[in-house]
Amino acid sequence: MFHRRLFVRRRTAAAAAFTLALALASGVHPATPAARAAVAPSTTALSGYAIQSTAAVTDSAAAVSSPGYPAAGWYRAGPRSTVLAALLAAGKYADPFYSTNQKNIPTADFTVPWWYRSDFTVTDTSSRTYLDFSGVVSAADVFVNGRQLADKAAVAGAYTRHELDITSAVRPGTNTVAFRVQPNDPRKHFTMGWIDWLQPPPDENMGIVRDVLVRRGGPVALRDAHVVTALVVPSLAGADLTVKAQARNDSASPVTATVSGTVGAVSFSQDVTLAAHETKAVTFTPAAYPQLHLASPRVWWPAGMGEQALYGLDLTASVSGSASDTVHETFGIRDVKAPLNADGARQYTINGRPLLIKGGGWSPDEYLRWDSAYAEDRLTYALDLGLNTIRLEGHIEPDEFFDLADRYGILTLPGWECCDKWEGQVNGSEPGEKWSAADYPVAKASMAAEAARLRDHPSVISFLIGSDFAPDATIEKNYVDALRAADWPTPVVAAASANSAPISGSSGMKMSGPYDWVPPNYWYNKQEGGATGFNSETSAGPDVPTLDTLRRMMSPAELETLWKNPSAKQYHRSSSSVFATLGIYDAALSGRYGPPSGLDDYVRKAQLAQYENVRAQYEAYARNAKDVSKPATGVVYWMFNSGWTSLHWQLVDRCLDQGGAYFGAKKANEPLHVQYSYDDRSVAVVNNRHEPVSGLTARVTLFSTDGTQRYDRTATGVAVGGDGGRTTALTVPASVSGLSTTYLARLLLTDASGKEVSRNVYWLSTKADVLDYAQTDWYHTPTTAYADLKGLSTMAQAAVTATGATTAHPDGTSTTTVTLTRTGPGSTPALLTDVHLVDARNAPVLPVRWSDNQVTLWPGETTTLTATYRTADLRGSAPWLRVSGWNTPTATVHG
Repeated sequence: MFHRRLFVRRRTAAAAAFTLALALASGVHPATPAARAAVAPSTTALSGYAIQSTAAVTDSAAAVSSPGYPAAGWYRAGPRSTVLAALLAAGKYADPFYSTNQKNIPTADFTVPWWYRSDFTVTDTSSRTYLDFSGVVSAADVFVNGRQLADKAAVAGAYTRHELDITSAVRPGTNTVAFRVQPNDPRKHFTMGWIDWLQPPPDENMGIVRDVLVRRGGPVALRDAHVVTALVVPSLAGADLTVKAQARNDSASPVTATVSGTVGAVSFSQDVTLAAHETKAVTFTPAAYPQLHLASPRVWWPAGMGEQALYGLDLTASVSGSASDTVHETFGIRDVKAPLNADGARQYTINGRPLLIKGGGWSPDEYLRWDSAYAEDRLTYALDLGLNTIRLEGHIEPDEFFDLADRYGILTLPGWECCDKWEGQVNGSEPGEKWSAADYPVAKASMAAEAARLRDHPSVISFLIGSDFAPDATIEKNYVDALRAADWPTPVVAAASANSAPISGSSGMKMSGPYDWVPPNYWYNKQEGGATGFNSETSAGPDVPTLDTLRRMMSPAELETLWKNPSAKQYHRSSSSVFATLGIYDAALSGRYGPPSGLDDYVRKAQLAQYENVRAQYEAYARNAKDVSKPATGVVYWMFNSGWTSLHWQLVDRCLDQGGAYFGAKKANEPLHVQYSYDDRSVAVVNNRHEPVSGLTARVTLFSTDGTQRYDRTATGVAVGGDGGRTTALTVPASVSGLSTTYLARLLLTDASGKEVSRNVYWLSTKADVLDYAQTDWYHTPTTAYADLKGLSTMAQAAVTATGATTAHPDGTSTTTVTLTRTGPGSTPALLTDVHLVDARNAPVLPVRWSDNQVTLWPGETTTLTATYRTADLRGSAPWLRVSGWNTPTATVHG
């Protein structure tokens, strides 16, 4: 961020990854290569650790790392765990996501190294054994069976990958590996920090956060296996596959290996002769192996554009007829381009089709606790919102994350992080330390490791080698050299900001904010962070969660302060002094909607404000995507989710509850959409589907807040192109007689059969928000006058009845169908009616996917919503429906 500052596929025996080889002298070798090849290759992940502070351990490293060591009183940790994550699991500290409990965790406990100790079993020593790992935060000394095999200078950085040949150290039976993990400081180490996203964890995430693998095999190892694909674009009629790997002879004798492989029904093979300890590149090209030219390949597409086709590569290195090593990799066939358009903005195309990047910034769990189900829930939420991209600034998640993205068709933009060691070399004002000579190879090894790990994932469409700043020439060359050596298949972007680099050129992106509150009309102005070009991170800042979530994260006293005192520092907002309070946001909330009368009223107004602002942000970018002048090419909402219980930067909160921000985004990104433009009052139709649509009817009706109709116009025969096509159907006049200062606009879009395909309701004012662009700073543009939406508070109460019917499905999910009807007297609509699925205790059932929600109904109108969720999340209860709204009393009915 500018000036500031989570289908499982395990990668098996010869995972495609850069190997930072730490060569070890081996005193044990078999008599013949064939003897080693007789043992089938295998890979086992360490199942977990016993951990303890070195301050509490007086025994020697040799003793700690020897089998049978009595680790009495040590804490249990999972196979991927920071120190603090293990201590939290052990119940040592109160819930750090509640109130200010995290402040009570002593940081001094994490200023010394911690031991990570685990056992593994070897049934025999007739094969070679390797320790393969990454994800050490920040560095570690490594011991096996009492012997030190690597030190913290060699095993440094969260993203470097290491392979230790431990053959000479292992023995039949129980073996022990121990890591002496060093404390972390993101300003000093190539790890990960939290910038201003949240209050950083007291241990700074020190630990081991990726799998440590014990790999066994014969004399010839296969490494660095991958597939380079070349798709014929735009016809998609054929694709060439080039299969590559490294064959390494780890024995002291020459050997001939047969490397054979398959991709689906296609097979190929070649013999490789290797001298003792020699490594050779093994390549299968379409020229030499014509079967690797695929006619009519199954192409991988992002969600909504086509299928998510995946292929499997299997390679085996055999010696004397026995498998010495095996590899399995999954890959997709797709083509990604991202040239700069005439305005210098980066425009992505997938398989020859341009698309507007509609994304969100990703946050892992604050304590880096990996949960595949939780990650999958969040990614399915992203799809539900109509997003197509997730950006990962640093915090590049484990393999399973990208497997899920591949499967669901979600594009990803991984890259390095700002405001710490990663950018300390290129900008003196950043908090990261300047680099020493020893830092350059660690950074390059980090790039090489991640490039090799991510290159076969079709969901990965770029790597951002800088965030707020592009790297300098030396660093950039190291990065680009590592990417090229890994056959990196997609564009390399210099930075997420408007920077250039000598090799990568212009980033084609901007990082002009905002990060704090701006009014909805801000997004339509083609300056600063408005909807032009590619904005890599931007939003109107605070996203106050639902009352259910607020009560799970803040004490009663804190909740009282939340609505009463805009100048109060909010612990659950940010560690940054710039974002310490909700002052700018609260002033806008009061100025536009009126001062809050209590907590319920504050949260009610927050949901309304967040709905309109998030909707406007995505709608503005969608409307401008096809502009001739300064088109919008991409937007990343800052952020999609939070790693903890937060008051800002989230479309979905930590508990997976959904409020105004969520449903505003969902509305804006629906497949066929009618929308209002805050700048020129036009009513546009946007088609996010591939096929063009014609025969549409668009209607706009304006109402005073009492429900009196003041204006009504219809446009027929509306046609709109596909792939983000946009057309203006009609324009609302600047002045309408009899309209109240605060008024409502209802937009309806029907197809040729008369079926409603899109409905959108806006609350507007004849008095516009006024922005002072001359006073723009890096995080917002001040608002000097607010739109007058206080008339909403005068709306009469509107009755809504709800009925529900639930169906349980064999796959463990249930669907509840909800029918809402605006009943009772009066002409006032029921504004932003929300339905929460709850259990018998009135606790939200989460996660849940709604077909639509937070809907507005006029008298006599009825709509049907569906909610899909896991049956088990009802916790044995029958489903209930809690119905509420801006001017609808809260009621709970059986679902």
